[in-house]
Amino acid sequence: MQLQVARIGKPHGIRGEVTVQVLTDAPGDRFVPGTQFIVEPASSGPLTVFSARWNKDILLLAFDEIETRNQAETLRGAKLFIETEDIGADDDDEGWYEHELVGLDVRVGGSVVGKVSGLHTMPVQDLLVVTTAEGQEVLVPFVEQIVPEVNVGDKYVVVTPPPGLFEVNADESAEEPAVGSQSVGDRGTEAGSNA
Repeated sequence: MQLQVARIGKPHGIRGEVTVQVLTDAPGDRFVPGTQFIVEPASSGPLTVFSARWNKDILLLAFDEIETRNQAETLRGAKLFIETEDIGADDDDEGWYEHELVGLDVRVGGSVVGKVSGLHTMPVQDLLVVTTAEGQEVLVPFVEQIVPEVNVGDKYVVVTPPPGLFEVNADESAEEPAVGSQSVGDRGTEAGSNA
């Protein structure tokens, strides 16, 4: 069985490097020089890692087979796979893969607030991409304190977000001029604030 570990994005620079969306929880182990990937479409591969480096939060890969920006452009959208036999026995306990999480209901306090639409794998901590019923994307830190339960069998995750996490995008898009400011002041008065 094959497991997808990355999707290739746009070229970077002129020497054939590409940006990749990382879909594994162990990028340091998966993208070492000399690693060979099965590629979809097959006509683009196989590809062998020449170098891997981080540019802020974006992983850049260079391959032995790709030397120019034009060649790199032909890889855009290609998917990189490894054989699951290549995965260590402990990896199943380390985390979740994007394909396992996408489409799961996101529950907060018993209510469904949206669906998982993606997973951003970062060097420090992963981020769940949650699309709310209103179509807004919210990034949720994928740590046990905030996402205490993942139930793939019953197709849901439980999120205990810090205050305001799901309201941030809504507040930014719903800012109103003077009328909105007045209503905020009224709420402050009701809460006992004289400011």
